[in-house]
Amino acid sequence: MAGIAFGRFDDSFSFGSIKAYVAEFISTLLFVFAGVGSAIAYSKLTSDAALDPAGLVAVAVCHGFALFVAVSVGANISGGHVNPAVTFGLALGGQITVLTGIFYWIAQLLGSIVACLLLKFVTGGLTTPVHSLAAGVGAIEGVVFEIVITFGLVYTVYATAADPKKGSLGTIAPIAIGFIVGANILAAGPFSGGSMNPARSFGPAVVSGDFHENWIYWVGPLIGGGLAGLIYGNVFMHTEHAPLSSEF
Repeated sequence: MAGIAFGRFDDSFSFGSIKAYVAEFISTLLFVFAGVGSAIAYSKLTSDAALDPAGLVAVAVCHGFALFVAVSVGANISGGHVNPAVTFGLALGGQITVLTGIFYWIAQLLGSIVACLLLKFVTGGLTTPVHSLAAGVGAIEGVVFEIVITFGLVYTVYATAADPKKGSLGTIAPIAIGFIVGANILAAGPFSGGSMNPARSFGPAVVSGDFHENWIYWVGPLIGGGLAGLIYGNVFMHTEHAPLSSEF
């Protein structure tokens, strides 16, 4: 069974850990700036707050590309989590300590907030879109959507990046992670919004002041990411090593 470790304060405040937190902040900022920015840009170009099929594809592709880059630039420093649900899943699977994971969360949330504040400034105060359920989609359905798609994301992270048996597959991990996010947005975007990432949803909510239904984008992704971590970490991985504090 994968071991969940709380961690040590001296390790979580080491120079290497501090660098990892900064890397998570930067990677999340880059991802959210591009992702939220793509939705703002499409709305400006079409003068329509609602995404049509072309807009959905454009936003999904942008998120996939941006996450590919964000994971790549952070991989060698922090592991490139860029997502509290990924960090949570890795903690439950014994791949990162709980204490270090908390600081990852703080860095990720701050990165998202700063990205949205920058977008608010550079776009002249245009509306920051927030994740919300589509008409006719209930809260339970939205949570289940987010559970399933986040499970797919974190399971992909484990299979391509965290599993010691990944071998050469690890070289395509950022691409695979970006692809699954883009695909999931195409599938879930018209229903739940396709967040998979509490930080991606939290920053826009803070800047816009609209926290309506924001809880869905915490509960769903954390359950989905946690399940993926528990299943992959306990069923498919051997865990003779101690949980790592700041990398996969």
